[in-house]
Amino acid sequence: MNNDSDNSFIAQALPAFISEAHEQIAMLEQLLLQLEDAPGDRELLDALFRCAHTVKGSAGIFGLDRVVAFTHHVETLLDQLREGKLALSPELSTLLLQSNDQIRALVGAAQDSQAESAEALHERDALVQRLKSACTAPDVAPADEAQHAQALGGARCWHLSVRFGPETFRNGMDPLAILNYVRGLGAIPRLACDASAVPALDAIDPETCHLAFEFSLATAASRTEIESAFSFVRDDCTLHLLEPGASPREFVALIDAMPDNPRLGDILIAVGAISRLQLEQALKVQADDTGSGGAAVPLGEILEARSAVSPQVVGAALQKQRKQRESGATAPGDDNRFIRVHADRLDAVINLLGELVIASAGASMLARQARQGSLIEANQQIGTLVEEIRNGTLQLRMVPIGETFSRFRRVVRDTASELGKDVLLDIVGGETELDKSMVERIADPLMHLVRNALDHGLETPQARSAAGKSPQGKLTLSACHESGSILIRIIDDGRGINRQKVLERAWERGLVEPGVTPSDDEVLKLIFEPGFSTAEKVTNLSGRGVGMDVVRRNIEALRGTVSLNSDAGQGSRIEIRLPLTLAIIDGFLIGVGPSKFIFPLDAVVEVIESRPTATALDERGRSLVELRGRVLPLVSLRNLYALDSPPPERCSVVVIQSASRRFGVMVDQLLGQHQTVIKPLGRMFRSLRGMSGSSILGNGEVALIFDVAALGELAAGGGARAAATTPVTAAGGS
Repeated sequence: MNNDSDNSFIAQALPAFISEAHEQIAMLEQLLLQLEDAPGDRELLDALFRCAHTVKGSAGIFGLDRVVAFTHHVETLLDQLREGKLALSPELSTLLLQSNDQIRALVGAAQDSQAESAEALHERDALVQRLKSACTAPDVAPADEAQHAQALGGARCWHLSVRFGPETFRNGMDPLAILNYVRGLGAIPRLACDASAVPALDAIDPETCHLAFEFSLATAASRTEIESAFSFVRDDCTLHLLEPGASPREFVALIDAMPDNPRLGDILIAVGAISRLQLEQALKVQADDTGSGGAAVPLGEILEARSAVSPQVVGAALQKQRKQRESGATAPGDDNRFIRVHADRLDAVINLLGELVIASAGASMLARQARQGSLIEANQQIGTLVEEIRNGTLQLRMVPIGETFSRFRRVVRDTASELGKDVLLDIVGGETELDKSMVERIADPLMHLVRNALDHGLETPQARSAAGKSPQGKLTLSACHESGSILIRIIDDGRGINRQKVLERAWERGLVEPGVTPSDDEVLKLIFEPGFSTAEKVTNLSGRGVGMDVVRRNIEALRGTVSLNSDAGQGSRIEIRLPLTLAIIDGFLIGVGPSKFIFPLDAVVEVIESRPTATALDERGRSLVELRGRVLPLVSLRNLYALDSPPPERCSVVVIQSASRRFGVMVDQLLGQHQTVIKPLGRMFRSLRGMSGSSILGNGEVALIFDVAALGELAAGGGARAAATTPVTAAGGS
């Protein structure tokens, strides 16, 4: 391949490297924070070293010298921590976290062609000096590491077998560059290229890789360090390592894992059991015996006698050769491989899937209108398959929220240190899954709430001790699935909220008429009003009167709700409730006159019947009803939204569960379960209370989707002023 092709491939593969590197850097940060709680944990130290080494090795393949040079200093310090020459201290942990930030900045600038600023260069040089000063031994340049290890007598000779996949070149990788990097781990006394898989020149595709290498590596590096040199092409190659002094059983296992290689000698060379010279000598002996008129001695016996090859290894090679000749089997594929898919492509598939759901609903409706049993049955089968495809596709976008929660370990550590507070972060339910698009959009509101809890909620160690509490405060981030949605809680055991102070500030700002004292819940809701703040002074964290209203607005834009509870002196709890996905949900379709509406199916509890003339409604269509001895708020959609249609003789009541609240909704028709593709509301309708989106039905009609939390507030507010309570009877669960 020429240089232009190499540069083109490198440019195409660079975004993938940057994405991979950022994952390793994020993992490195989380491991550092975990290590602060367990400074002597060898597994964490080894994992830290592997992360840094992977970033360094991958950067070396792409020629990112600044990343390689700086990460090498970090790697040296981590190695001394791993060997027990240094003990992790808070200062050393801070230095490593700052160095990790520097690696992140260098990787992020990999695509930036602008020259590095003098300030950035000075900052990096200062970190390098601090890293060198922290080490107990002189630093060793990367190119001299192997020689340094060999001088100490620590080098061992490994055997490596690597076969690069056909897509290696197309994915922007250069096998020779990788081998050059491996050479930096030590010395390569012997290397052979296996050309058996290379096709004839007239049939070869220059963009398809057929390279395979067998070589020895003298190095003091561990198996993990050697394997990490191939980490960036791990999905594009088959790699086998044999440790020095490997047993015959290990050679047998390597032979079994080999791809096609029909000749006995080639198999034994490939696994490192013999050298090419030993094979040539054995073949010469075999030829001499045959030429002298004697019976041809099997090659395996000659190798056993002259090269001390284990009979077990020769037998395994012969068995491999026999199986290949009998079945002609090819190398098995790796069924457990992972692939990366660009988020935009996945979004496009989900958008098309939404259109497929709508089209399927339309076809089912036409089939029912035609009253043809076979057509109805066929459409039902298609609908079932579409639903399975929908569930499987949406599952592809689900990611654990713990990845987002883990980002806040660094935020809590640095912010608490800045404020002079001692805070323990506890993460609960990190395995709870949520749509990736939702996770990305909830990160900023969560960041503000966490910083707000650290600044306003948790006290200093002195203040906590004076209040009879533990000097260390506790901040808990938790997540769980509940009623078809995800519930996120931010809980602190701090001072709580001074309701009187909130009320006085609300009087000052005109949010509440002076002298009027709302309920405790209403007072806490004032915190989410625009411009509201109780901070006495402006700091880097708070006091500017922005934030909580933006948090509420961003969460509501995700069809979610946020609520606040607080006990003075005990702490505060913020609850965020979000739908699991923003794309497609199971809905329950109802009708009021000619209008159609959809409830999220997970929020529907049951259906009951009532006569509209027997229910006394207020001017907003609200009332109270009794259901099995419990009072249930009730709201009429016809009255609430002023729908211009005559009421039916009988109506149904759909019982809805929203968080810990239940309420009833009076409807005219129950139209059953409906796969609902969520479409955003237009700008004109965004101020419509109780609605979170819209959907297109199979016949082209538009149905509005209810925000059950907002609708529940409309049902509860004013329901107590209803003139009467009417008992109703259950008609059956939905």
